[in-house]
Amino acid sequence: MKFLTPSLLLFSCFVLGGMMFKTMAPSRCATILPNDSIFVLTGDIRRIPFAMRQLRQHPNTDLYIIGAGAKGSYELAQKVTIESKSKSTYQNALAIKEIAKKEGLDRIVIITTEDHMNRAQYLITQELPETEIVTCPVPLTGMPAAKRLERWTIEYIKYIVTMLGIKEG
Repeated sequence: MKFLTPSLLLFSCFVLGGMMFKTMAPSRCATILPNDSIFVLTGDIRRIPFAMRQLRQHPNTDLYIIGAGAKGSYELAQKVTIESKSKSTYQNALAIKEIAKKEGLDRIVIITTEDHMNRAQYLITQELPETEIVTCPVPLTGMPAAKRLERWTIEYIKYIVTMLGIKEG
């Protein structure tokens, strides 16, 4: 019985923390200003098409496609920069930092899926503490509930690991 109590307590804390993690994630795209720069993190097939829809509404913004999945032609943006070397969310944050510093950006828009937003925002904020980070999450619509739960759980575990100081892996 003594073993069950701490295990149950840990499990309850994990579940409660997971619920808070999901609740803390932004569910809507914040206001994008005409002179903002949009950074879309690749890795999920929904992200770039979602970013392109945002560009249709904000044609004067610059688009930065960040990550190993960056490829293709993007004519809607005034300026498109493709960074394809970074292969993890932490490396994405470092690439965004380099671009933001080079371009003198003090406000950026981040597009990634809603389950990935908390960790991406945390890592980018750690690298760019003086920069305003505007979130624009891609909803996980059309995905079975079990798959969404799996994705949220994996991202929650990755978030915990990141909070413990492990940024890669």
